[in-house]
Amino acid sequence: MASASDPIRQLLRHMVATVAYRGGKTLREAPPTFATFRAAETTRTPLELVAHLSDLYAWALSISRGKQSWSPVKPVDWHAEVDRFFATMSEFDKYLASDEPLHAPADKLFQGPIADSLTHVGQLAILRRMANSPVRGENYFVAEITPGRCGADQPAPRREFD
Repeated sequence: MASASDPIRQLLRHMVATVAYRGGKTLREAPPTFATFRAAETTRTPLELVAHLSDLYAWALSISRGKQSWSPVKPVDWHAEVDRFFATMSEFDKYLASDEPLHAPADKLFQGPIADSLTHVGQLAILRRMANSPVRGENYFVAEITPGRCGADQPAPRREFD
């Protein structure tokens, strides 16, 4: 529908870059035991959450291409799932940056997979604190978040809180 220069698509790209930045912060320097930490019997582990985040961005890409498909992947390895998380976001971002048609309304992409991913990144931050490895708070308003930067190589925080 709209081209890559469409302001709505650019906002979606900024949202995805924000998830990459915030998600990267929760995943960086996580202790080795974090992947399997379980807050309660019925909660997902961080490994399961990261796999779900990847599944959400694969789903977002399939919706955008007009061939909606939900295909959850069973997580195996923490590092592989973290890599997949950034890879699926990057693939979705590349599609948003292209002139390929967007086969779904932007508001639906936000209210579905993107908003859900923000929820799960927040869960990871809470789990880090519960696992005695808290992530420092930050003034995200001044964070260096750039559309297209969806990989693990995120800039250092500009202003963290004690």
